[in-house]
Amino acid sequence: MWRSLASNMLTILVVVLFLVGGIILWGKSQYVAQGPLEEPICLRVERGSNMARVSRDLAGQNAVTNAAIFRIGADYTDKAQSLKAGSFLVESNASMEQIVDQITRGGASTCGTEIVYRVGVTRVQTQVRELDPATNQFEITAEFDPLLDEAPAEFSAKRGESDTRYRIALAEGVTSWQVVEALKAMDLLEGEVAAVPGEGTLAPDSYEVTVGGDRQAILDVMAERQAERIATVWAAREPDLPLSGPDEMLILASIIEKETGVPEERGEVASVFVNRLNAGMRLQTDPTVIYGLTKGRGVLGRGLRQSELRRVTPWNTYVIEGLPPTPIANPGLASLQAAVAPAETEYVFFVADGSGGHAFATTLEEHNRNVAKWREIEAQRANN
Repeated sequence: MWRSLASNMLTILVVVLFLVGGIILWGKSQYVAQGPLEEPICLRVERGSNMARVSRDLAGQNAVTNAAIFRIGADYTDKAQSLKAGSFLVESNASMEQIVDQITRGGASTCGTEIVYRVGVTRVQTQVRELDPATNQFEITAEFDPLLDEAPAEFSAKRGESDTRYRIALAEGVTSWQVVEALKAMDLLEGEVAAVPGEGTLAPDSYEVTVGGDRQAILDVMAERQAERIATVWAAREPDLPLSGPDEMLILASIIEKETGVPEERGEVASVFVNRLNAGMRLQTDPTVIYGLTKGRGVLGRGLRQSELRRVTPWNTYVIEGLPPTPIANPGLASLQAAVAPAETEYVFFVADGSGGHAFATTLEEHNRNVAKWREIEAQRANN
């Protein structure tokens, strides 16, 4: 009897093992097989999401045949904890294995609509950008200034779509007041701003935001990123700079940022100011005069008058010695780096050269010739 019972139990165990093995093989085949998706979809993975939620979303859009197999496959391949937030273009017939790899690798397969609020030095520009699946490149489909133009119908339509993403892009050289005013004008955000952050303390960069995002929290992220940059750059500074600390580095970087829009010039512009500081010369830079007039609240919109060049303000480097008391804008990373690693030159003068860049000089005589050339260019442009 016992022998017969043992034989039956062994038979049952073999059958069970056979069935389990068959289920595992079937599940694996389902995991790597072509999926049921007939048309590409844009899969949105929210921050804080998990594989269970994603698997239900995929099953609901008929992108996977079995949500449980999708989750088990992600766990078995040790990818369940590597889920990335974002929007992902899931191609037709994509296997569960391919989808898991895509949403845990991240980066290259974003899709859908992106609305970008570009906060520039002279204006705020809103762009609606659509990803072209054929090229995986974003194309601008609508563009307007929210402070001047009425929003196009396409903008309002895209604002209502679930897969639309939002970003704020700060240009180098914007002031903290400009950033705060832009955030206040963005009606997708909520919350009050406690105070305008200190000038120079916000990092020009691109920030993803969500509908209902808190304005002050976004400013805090910008400030944290700038503080990290300042600490890193200051730690890597060149020796013997005429700067007493990271605060003065930030001030100098903001002046460099406002003086040139040519990336290749930053080191030379920095060298002029460092050479002048070392020589005890006044910096005599127009952007500091402008900041003394506007306090960073918008742009001057015209040329400086001689009386304004002579007007005494804490920022007017034509009349004060050394650096002004605060930054005059929010400098980008490259300008911070230029401030602590200027080019090795003997330049102490520069003036616009008509090409968007500057002509540099070591002597006043050479500088006066460069100024005369610039005046000729200005006169020619005025007559055309």
